[in-house]
Amino acid sequence: MTLLRTTADRIVGMADPASVSEQLLEQLLFRTGRRASPSEQTSWSKSLPAFALDLVDAGLSNVEMLVEYQLPLTSRRVDVVLAGTHPVTGAASYVLVELKQWSSAYKFEGSDELVEVPGMPGGPKLHPVAQVRGYCEYMADFTKSIADQPDALAGVAYLHNALDPAAVSDLRALPPSTDGRLFTASDRQDLQAFLRTRLSATSSGHSPADTLIRSAVAPSQQLLKVAAAEVRDRPQFHLLGEQQLAVDLVLHAVEQARQADSKQVIIVTGGPGSGKSVVALSLVGELARRGRAVLHATGSRSFTQTLRKVAGHRAPRVQKIFKYFNQFMSAERNSLDVLILDEAHRIRETSVDRYTRAELRTDRPQVDELIAAARVPVFLLDEHQIVRPGEMGSLEQIENYAKSLGLTSRHVHLGEQFRCGGSEEYVLWTKRLLGLTEGGPIPWAGDPQFKVQVADSPEELERLLAEQIERGYSARMTAGYCWSWSNARDDGSLVNDVTIENWSRPWNSKSDRRVGDAPPAPLWATEDGGFQQVGCVYTAQGFEYDWNGVIFGPDLVWRDGRFTVKREANRDPDLKNTKKISDIRVELLIRNIYKVLLTRGMVGTILYSTDAETRQALHSLIDPK
Repeated sequence: MTLLRTTADRIVGMADPASVSEQLLEQLLFRTGRRASPSEQTSWSKSLPAFALDLVDAGLSNVEMLVEYQLPLTSRRVDVVLAGTHPVTGAASYVLVELKQWSSAYKFEGSDELVEVPGMPGGPKLHPVAQVRGYCEYMADFTKSIADQPDALAGVAYLHNALDPAAVSDLRALPPSTDGRLFTASDRQDLQAFLRTRLSATSSGHSPADTLIRSAVAPSQQLLKVAAAEVRDRPQFHLLGEQQLAVDLVLHAVEQARQADSKQVIIVTGGPGSGKSVVALSLVGELARRGRAVLHATGSRSFTQTLRKVAGHRAPRVQKIFKYFNQFMSAERNSLDVLILDEAHRIRETSVDRYTRAELRTDRPQVDELIAAARVPVFLLDEHQIVRPGEMGSLEQIENYAKSLGLTSRHVHLGEQFRCGGSEEYVLWTKRLLGLTEGGPIPWAGDPQFKVQVADSPEELERLLAEQIERGYSARMTAGYCWSWSNARDDGSLVNDVTIENWSRPWNSKSDRRVGDAPPAPLWATEDGGFQQVGCVYTAQGFEYDWNGVIFGPDLVWRDGRFTVKREANRDPDLKNTKKISDIRVELLIRNIYKVLLTRGMVGTILYSTDAETRQALHSLIDPK
């Protein structure tokens, strides 16, 4: 998508430079329902006319400008993509342009890729050359029309207000390359000369802009090779039992679909720690090795960002393989061979949100978008981990939807249990405790592979977990969403919202960046510093740690021999709307939330309840005297 398709002569020919900004404002509101920020409006009205004048002076007035071009399968937008033909080869040629109004900028703490801009809030910024270089790499990796044309792309960062070369001299430390070079107002003639080496002044018989806009979207062979090398041979992704069966079934389905030009849906179910994500990552690696177009997606920011970090640790380029469920609204049908949908129990009823552009605001189910995007969509899910209103990824729902489309679906259940010390007894005990399966609560009979304890105070819970950390184990504390959740203070410190008598701790940080000792929200479960905050289901789901501390809040208490849900005690904004979400639905979701929290531990779990009667009941079930 691009907000405006124009040429430099049209922009320069406008009587009022603000007209450009007005057109973009109108398109942004129409296509996304979102209003532009004041900084965006200022950038459009000042940067675009200045850059258009440079293009006219360079003799490139008729080269098409794609303004605010949205990169495929992402919300990122490039300020301008110049689409024309190469002056020597006549092939399609594109120049990605990042426009900055900065008049000065300096290295941030000696970093070549981070810069500080005087007077601009929000901390350090990414070097604009690194920014545009990343855009070029992403386009090369996902735009089929240029996948085999490595010379089709170039990148430019243009600081058109930087008149004093000394004021931006720090930015020259980043070496220039074809896909990223820096120009300022003082190098205006050099910029024009560079653009003339990439773009012809005369148009060809075809439109490179049309080619780009209509291009199919899929990972390139180069990206797949990198992903295969990074993921496939890593030892933590080795398979056992039904895990290997699931992988083999998908690989077979892919080859059958290609040969018969058909489509098939695969559904893999399993409880916590059964290896669903191991299957998913193994498939990414093996399919990439075979050169099949494969992407991985989840509905969880925390889970996706952690997978990007783990699977792309040595090759950051691989991180682009990992997407979100709501990024396939406009994907071309069967553009992928395989779409791996991890944590599919988090599929929403629809992908539409307040940022969705107007032409995509329909009632189309998210599951329909995901099935349509690939010849073999693979859903990996645990039905007892549906924890939010609007989530609908159950085995029955996906099977029925596939059937309604006339598609065959196959189901594999992963029987092995790897989380909770491999204790199937503990997982069953948890389900019965929470009323999620038949039979009702039963005493914990014990299991040498897994420890369960009850703490009588939050101080004791924290102390017992800290002792395990001292022994070399990992540990985290989680709680039901029964306390308010404040934003960080102006100095970045977190508010101790989770307060129980004289004990208090903050929730995990809301920020995507480290705040003091607190890790970024998506990495709370895996990075150092997370033990000092209390996590919730949204940051714990999908992860595991050795020792697991769970605080039962007043939304789930023991009464008359079983757990009872107290909806009014829950503070989760998603569960507040009594008109849209019934009490019955909320009760199931809260029980599922605690099921997720109770099954994060690999070695043991320590339970604490804020309610005295509930603590007494837990003691009677777990350690009767």
